[in-house]
This record gives sequence, structure tokens and C-alpha cells, in this order.
Amino acid sequence: MDAHKEGYFGRFGGRFVSETLVFALEELTRATREVVGSAAFEAELAELLTSYVGRPTPLTPARRLARALDPSGAHLAALWLKREDLCHTGAHKINNAIGQVLLARAMGKTRIIAETGAGQHGVATATASALFGLPCEVYMGELDTARQAPNVGRMKLLGAKVIPVTSGTKTLKDAMNEALRDWVSNVTTTHYCIGSAAGPHPYPELVAHFQSVIGREARAQALAAGGLPDGVVACVGGGSNAIGIFRGFMKDEGVALYGVEAAGSGLDSGLHAATIARGRVGVLHGSKSLVLCDEGGQIAEAHSISAGLDYPGVGPEHAHLAETGRARYLSATDDEALHAIAATARTEGILPALETAHAIAKVPAVARELAEARGRPVSLVVCLSGRGDKDLATLLERLVADGGRHGAD
Repeated sequence: MDAHKEGYFGRFGGRFVSETLVFALEELTRATREVVGSAAFEAELAELLTSYVGRPTPLTPARRLARALDPSGAHLAALWLKREDLCHTGAHKINNAIGQVLLARAMGKTRIIAETGAGQHGVATATASALFGLPCEVYMGELDTARQAPNVGRMKLLGAKVIPVTSGTKTLKDAMNEALRDWVSNVTTTHYCIGSAAGPHPYPELVAHFQSVIGREARAQALAAGGLPDGVVACVGGGSNAIGIFRGFMKDEGVALYGVEAAGSGLDSGLHAATIARGRVGVLHGSKSLVLCDEGGQIAEAHSISAGLDYPGVGPEHAHLAETGRARYLSATDDEALHAIAATARTEGILPALETAHAIAKVPAVARELAEARGRPVSLVVCLSGRGDKDLATLLERLVADGGRHGAD
């Protein structure tokens, strides 16, 4: 981050909110400076990540998947999966939720609210709230409550109140709108636990800090296994898992960083969530970044088979990394993601989330690009951001409807 412009990543970031939220954001900024990073806070967080979340997560070699994705071996020498699916609750979201609820407790907050798309952040926030004995309410688009019913059930069992949002597209964007409205009315007692590296300052940096444990672990594990990878690949919606693993390799110039957005039905179909590929500079949910919008500047509807990538914006740090060229961003269609899930399940015995499948789908393209540039087969690390049991209904419906054509064979 530019040290002379707090809250910005190059020209992206900032705080564009109503006056009623300035107090809460200033309070959170002060707490971030004073509490997060302190020896006592980091020690308690580290203990919880170890004893409760189950960290460190392994870096798993995916040899059979590598052969399936690159049968000739001309481009891909080794493929590793950073297993965030093995965290408690089944995804990387718990890293941030534990950190933020721990911070909220230190700030004296007595209520937690959150937004969620795929449901994993909602489950993680409900879990952390239950652990600390705080009431929790989760806003979720009505469309997402239907396609992520298992996670709705989990949140309720954990004691959280799930509030379906019926406005707009009834997805993640609208859930975040409602959560912000709630926060405006309850700023003195409530902490809003944002799940992605987006939103107004200090959220993008705060979320990235809590998720950077992924990258620190992955880098150390790669070195222990023989050396740094040639590239790191992660799916990008708002971008928290990607920025978490990128942070570990940001200073390693020899490690290429690749984010993969949701191309939905295709970039030219209008039904996609590829904000970096097709977006323009704008403001969404309190932050200046790249957004999907129409000619009049109105936020456009995003589409993805994956509820967690179905967002018309992206975290400001990703917009900056794309603009500076430090990271390269590709996109994968719904069909490509479905094929990647089948391939991963049948070669490695791992069922990845639909979000993660977008990153896996682009491994052949990334490997080919890097191998051609470096003149040799390359090694890649993919952030396996979450497990796919939450997507089972969608997967079975699509795979049956498509007559099994997404098989790995």
C-alpha cells in the first residue's frame, strides 16, 4: 500500500460512505492500528488458528490432476494445492472471521452482522460468533439462500439469524447493501464482519492481513518441498483467498500471480462476473475499484454458477495489481469450472468448491503461458479455497442435465 495515501492501493481504495458510517470506520481503523499486530492479539489469534481452525493447512501434491490437465507434461512439471478446504467450516473464510470477531470483542462490540454469497463466510462468521458468545445476523440474497441451502442450515444451527434479501438481483451485492444499512443504524453496538478484501478502508487491508496466513504458510511449505513455485493461481470474486495467498509471494519477482474470475456464460454473453476483464473504474460498497456497470454508470448484474464469485466488483488491491501488471487475471466459464470439478474429484479424490474450480480450470493456460516464457515445464500452486459439498445440489443438477459431459475422461 502507498505509505503516503492510507487506505489506497495506487489509485484504488479509499472510503466513500455516508457520514453516518464515518464514526464506525474511524473507530475500526484506530482499533486496527492499536490492536491488530500487537503481541497479545496476534498470539491469541495464532493459538485459535492452530487449535480451532486447524492450521497450518497442507500443501498437497496433485500428481494425477497435473497429468489430466497436461497429459504430455510439456508445460506442467508439478501442481500443488493449498488446502483451505481442510480448515474448520471448510473454507478460507474462517481465517478472517476469527480475526474480525476477536477484534470486535476487543472493541467491546456486542453484536455481529455479515453478508454472504456462497454461504461460507456466513458459516464462518456464525461459527466465530458462537465461539465468542456473540449474537450474529447474516444477510444473504434470496437466490443464494436457495442454491446454498446447506450453508443456510449450518448458520441456523450455529445460532445465527439468516435474513434473505429480496431486493435487486437477490445475490451478494444486495446482501452487502442490506448489511451496510443495518450497520448505519447500529454502529455503536455492532461490528460488520465483511468477508472479502473489498469495501471501505480499512476493510481491504484488514481482511488481507487476516488471510495472509495462507500465503505465509504456502511459501514456507513450497520452500520446504524444494523451492518456490513458478506461479500461484487463485479464484477471484471480491478476492480474499487470492489476496491472502498472493501476499506470501508478492516480493518474489520470479513467482507469477494469476487470478481467475468468473466468465459465466462467456465474456460476450453479458452473463459473467469478470470485473477486471470487462469492468471500469467506479465506486461500489464504499471503495473505488473496478466495477461492472452500464453506460450510465449503474451497477450491472453479475452472473456465475458460483455464488461466491457472483459479484460486480473486486477488491481494490486486485485492481491495483492488475493495473501495475504484478498479477495477471484470466476468466473461466461455468462449463470450464464444472469440468475442473469433475477432473479434480476423479483424479485426486478432492471435491473443490465451484469458486476454486475456476482457478483449476485455468491451470493448463497458465502452465502453457509460463512454460513458453521460461523455456521449461513449470510448477504451480493453486489455492483450493473451499470444499464443494455446499455446491452438491447445483453440481448434480448440472451434471445430470448435461448428460455427464463434464467427466474427466
